[in-house]
Amino acid sequence: MTVRSAGILLYRGDPASGLQFWIAHMGGPFWARKDAGAWSVPKGEYAEDEDPWAAAQREFTEEMGVPAPAGDYRLLGSFRQPSGKVITVFAAESDFTPERIVSNTFPLEWPKGSGVITDFPEIDRAEWATETEARTRLVRGQLPILDALVEQLKQGGT
Repeated sequence: MTVRSAGILLYRGDPASGLQFWIAHMGGPFWARKDAGAWSVPKGEYAEDEDPWAAAQREFTEEMGVPAPAGDYRLLGSFRQPSGKVITVFAAESDFTPERIVSNTFPLEWPKGSGVITDFPEIDRAEWATETEARTRLVRGQLPILDALVEQLKQGGT
């Protein structure tokens, strides 16, 4: 059975730096000291019978602590990850500027083998990144998502 995720990729144009993308740094001890390859499109898993757009909105809210901004969202596509997971992504132009990020949490035994269960945020921070920054920060399997949006924007799909 294929694991499915749905997410939202926001973008904006910046006169000084060009195109920017809203990406999120994964939380927890494994990612704490990593930057390259440690960021993601805000996303999360959903059931096979659930609407991907509804799931994308729910997951964005859970990971950012605020609902996705109003916008002209469109389906960007579905992207198979190296793990086999398929991420369905919706994109919109926005100047999203939340006051703070408050992500939901997950329990993890940390340090491993200690018997101590600690709650960690799924996302510990999120920010706007230029295309160059996003290409080094995003996990490798999500680069085709960025490519698809950049290509769509070059073809005039705003």
